[in-house]
Amino acid sequence: MAIIHRTTLTPTKLELLAAWLPSRPWYAGSGEPRPEKAGGFRLDDPRGEVGIEFMVITDASGPGTAGYLVPMTYRGAPLDGADHALIGTTEHGVLGRRWVYDGCHDPVLVAELLALIDGRAEAQAQSVSDAVDRDVTRSRTGPALKGEQAGLPVAEDSAHGTRVATADGSLLLHRALSPAPQGAPELSAGALGHVGGVWSLPDGTRAHGLFVTLHPGTGQD
Repeated sequence: MAIIHRTTLTPTKLELLAAWLPSRPWYAGSGEPRPEKAGGFRLDDPRGEVGIEFMVITDASGPGTAGYLVPMTYRGAPLDGADHALIGTTEHGVLGRRWVYDGCHDPVLVAELLALIDGRAEAQAQSVSDAVDRDVTRSRTGPALKGEQAGLPVAEDSAHGTRVATADGSLLLHRALSPAPQGAPELSAGALGHVGGVWSLPDGTRAHGLFVTLHPGTGQD
């Protein structure tokens, strides 16, 4: 399982995101972003090479405070062909230079996300080593997922989120988060699976909502 190092990052993840967020079509803030960490979870890379984090941030630069899902991968060397997905680089106090990517474009994250939906992987606590995050929910209907990723994923951003084409269907990452009114996210008709989780609101309460849904069709040939 992933080891969480208690060390420094220069620049920090939030500093990297503050510069990157305005370039995203799903980001609704105005002026200079003021991201704050509000929750999230991690997944393990079976090879132990790539850090995988699903971070939830809140941002108060627009009207009200919005919540966003930002999946990221951390690598010890550049990912070939993924310059377009690079959020930035940072110096890790233990591991040295790390390349930080928008995880929707990283085959390791996409494969492990499908494994999570399929029930073959467990969500890990964001800030504690070797601890399962029991607040993360997942489901799958239908046959087992292949979870195979050949080459870089095909990911497309829009105002509604990010769609990733896979051999198992279309993953929709809900970038702008909406708290479920009754605390339990409701899936759209026809969805094949989901990942849900919790995050903290500015008033100190916790929200529960959909992070990812898997839909049939528009998968890889």
